[in-house]
Formats: sequence, structure tokens, C-alpha cells
Amino acid sequence: MNKNQYQQINLEDYFQSGEGGQALTYTRKDGSSMAKMFQFGLGSETVEREFRISRAAYEAGIPCPRPIRLVTDGKCFGAEYELIANKRSFTRIISEEPQQLEALTRKFAGLGKQLHSMPADTDVFPDMKEVIRPWIEKSACISEPLRGRLLTVLDSIPAPKTCLHGDFHIGNIITDGEKDYWIDLGDFAWGAPEWDLSMNFFLANYLSPENMDILFHLDPATFRRHWELLVKSYYGIQTLEEQRACEKNLLKYTALKLMFNFSKRRNGQGEPSPQMEGLANAFLAGMAPGIF
Repeated sequence: MNKNQYQQINLEDYFQSGEGGQALTYTRKDGSSMAKMFQFGLGSETVEREFRISRAAYEAGIPCPRPIRLVTDGKCFGAEYELIANKRSFTRIISEEPQQLEALTRKFAGLGKQLHSMPADTDVFPDMKEVIRPWIEKSACISEPLRGRLLTVLDSIPAPKTCLHGDFHIGNIITDGEKDYWIDLGDFAWGAPEWDLSMNFFLANYLSPENMDILFHLDPATFRRHWELLVKSYYGIQTLEEQRACEKNLLKYTALKLMFNFSKRRNGQGEPSPQMEGLANAFLAGMAPGIF
């Protein structure tokens, strides 16, 4: 880490305006920008990677707030971004105006398809398969039998050179009422769109109600309805049978993303989790416990 690339800020000049899984957001009191400050102890490489990838996405024409600079308050590290005035996330709007669920979900599906059709600069952005691979290959918290199955499946997955958000959900798109913007682009990559869709399938069906409320301000029934509308709109399908076929195709991606995220949270250390491994093995076998 080169501390000289971080500019000192005083959080007294900001007010807290949001909270995510790894960071707090602060809006500058003069309304000129917002700072995303990562949790104390989180490695600076995470901050710098997100800032670098976000800047590359912005320069590539992805609609997102302009990255400005890396910052620190002396304890935590973060990045400052252009402030989108009067912005609200799609999930915040749906939580406050439930009648908007269908329209915003269909819009989100269309924006996702548009993003997924954009050619990616493979010299700048990573291949999602190669982002995931080392966390599967080297993690002590994944058993050898499951590791072998995951790597075999990973090798079989196609890798179209088109854009992926990497953390694709309705909390990561905001609007000012006229223009829509993608946010939290630290995992932006290229590859099959199913990487992005699989996250939504997992969140809608397996995220705890408590975390769903904290992260998305939605109850499980609303989030599952959002998923049903999303998958049908994205793939242009209508029936439950067609939905289940699409979901079964997502399961191998879901298994890989599940164990990738689990390994990252553990920094590749610790013992395998019977619960996580059981779920991943079920997904690889074409089963979604509690659903089909």
C-alpha cells in the first residue's frame, strides 16, 4: 500500500448517509461528493481495487458515479465519488413505494441485459472465472472432494467477453429520477451473464429475513416476487416451468459463487462448513433445497 495516494479527510465535514456489508457512506455537507469508507481492518487492496475498477468502468462508458480520489480519515480507507443528487436505490424505492416493484424490476432486467451485451475490455477487466478460480483452488475451508467438483464445473463454463457487474442486485443501482447509475463496481468483470443472475437467485431464496431487511429493506415474499419478475423479464419467459428450467441452469454458477464468497470471507482459512458444502453439493446435483 502506498499511503501517499490517500488524501486525508475529516469526517466532521460529512454526515453518514448509508450502510452496506463492508462500508459506510458519508455525504459531504456541502453536497459536492460522497465518501465510501470501508470497515477498519479491511485490507487497502480491496479499496484500491474497487476504485481502480470503478474508474475503468466509468471511462469505458458504464453509467456510474465518477470516481474522484482515494481517501482516509486516519483509521479507515475509502474512496470519494461524485454525488448523485436526489438519488435513491431501486430497492429503497420499492421498500417505500411497493407499487413500483414490477416496473422497477422490469427496468432492472432491461438495464442488466444492456450491461451484459456490452463488449468488455479484457485487457482492463478480469475474467470472472479467473477471479473465482484461486479462491476455490487454494482455500483450506473447501474440502478436496467439493474442490474437485467445483473446478471441473468451472472449466466447463463459457466465458463470453461481455460485461458483468459482479455484485448485481437492486441495491446496486440508483436513480435520480432521470438517469440510472450502477454503483459498487469493485467486482466488475467479464463472462457469462449467469454469474450475475445466480446471485439474485440465491439472495431471493436463501438470504435470511434479517439480512434481507438490513441489506434491501424488503421482506422475503417481496424479494421472491422480485426474483420471479426478474428472471421472467430477463429471459422473456412466462411459465413456472420455464422459470425452473432457467433456475436449474443457474445452479452451477450459484454453487461456485457461494463457495467463492465463503472462501473470501474466511480469507481461505479454517475448516470446511458442512452446511455450506451440503448446499453447494445440492446445487451441483441440480437441486435447490426448499425450492425443487
